[in-house]
Formats: sequence, C-alpha cells, structure tokens
Amino acid sequence: MLLADDHSIVRRGLRGLIEAAGLTVVGEAADGLEAARLAEELRPDVVILDIAMPKLSGIEVAARARKLDPPPGIIILSVHGDESYIMRALAAGANAYLLKSATDEDLIPAVRAVMAGKPFFSPAVTGVLVEDYIRRLQHRGLTDSYHLLTDREKEVLQLLAEGRSNKEVANLLTLGLSTVETHRANMMQKLNLHNTAEIVLYAVRKGLIV
Repeated sequence: MLLADDHSIVRRGLRGLIEAAGLTVVGEAADGLEAARLAEELRPDVVILDIAMPKLSGIEVAARARKLDPPPGIIILSVHGDESYIMRALAAGANAYLLKSATDEDLIPAVRAVMAGKPFFSPAVTGVLVEDYIRRLQHRGLTDSYHLLTDREKEVLQLLAEGRSNKEVANLLTLGLSTVETHRANMMQKLNLHNTAEIVLYAVRKGLIV
C-alpha cells in the first residue's frame, strides 16, 4: 500500500491504522509527483491519495496510476464532500472516496472493499449525495426513472457500478458483449447518465452500492 499526503502527521496516522489492521505500507509520498513515481516503481495493490497535494493533485496521480498494468486500487481522501470533487475523482479512476473527518472509521473498510474490487464511499458522502439528488429532483419536478429499467438492465447497472467492465458483465450474466452494450446504452438513456462515473454515483444514491 502506498500513502500520499503532504502532511507527515497525517501519513503517520494512516500508517498506524493500516498496520494495526495487519496490512503493509510499502511507501510514502509527500507530493503528487513523488506519489506517481512510487506508484510506478513499487506497484502497490492500493494507493491512498490526498486530493490536494503539491506538484500534482491526487486526481492527477489517480489518472496516471490507472494507466499502470495492473492498475492499483485508488482511495481518495478529501475534506470536500460535494459532488463535483467526487465526479472528478471517479472520472480519474478512483475506487473509493473518503472524507478526512471520518478517516479513522472508514479507512480500513475502504481498503478491504477496494482490495476486493468494490467501490467504497464514506457514509457521510453517501448521505450528501442522496440529499442533493432528492433536492434536485424536487426542484426540477422530476421523478427517478429506476422503475423503467428491465430486470436485466438493473443487473447490468449493479455490476457496472461495482466496477465491472462490459466484458466482465457479459461473462457473469452469460450474455454476448454486444447484448451487454445494448443493455448499458438503454439503461443510461433511461436514467440520463452519460459515463461510468455517473453510473457509480447513481448507484450510491439508490443504495445499490455502499
């Protein structure tokens, strides 16, 4: 596991939590450029990134790390719980998004989820997303279109939100790749979603993933 935060006291705290859980920290970085270099050099299973770091942001480091083969799981730490930051993190390839105020409670569950190939969001983040979504629906006089999905489209939504690729979804559901792509396109059109990051956020709001 690689830790990246420009505050040494924060890194020490994170290391203590991780090692107390029986997990191993292979490296630490104090800025974004160092984090990107160590991610490529050490090839950790998981990279934990502060979103605001000198030289290169956690978002940029995440985007670079996702190009590695195999890519590490990526956990973003932030003081910001609003949707714009979460969207940017997901678009860069983050698997988990934690608020720094709740790191003590959420870090190890997030690490274990990411190591299992699943997304994770701080409960406080989930609450903010749900409240914001409901408020926007009410403001615009809109309704949630989840009920318009077929059972198969709901299965595809669930698996995509869990981080599965189209090919993996096809294998799990014993479907052809083109069939999955059709279900995905139909599902996204019905829900007015435009990319994978929006699929994940929608699933979080619906309680399909935690």
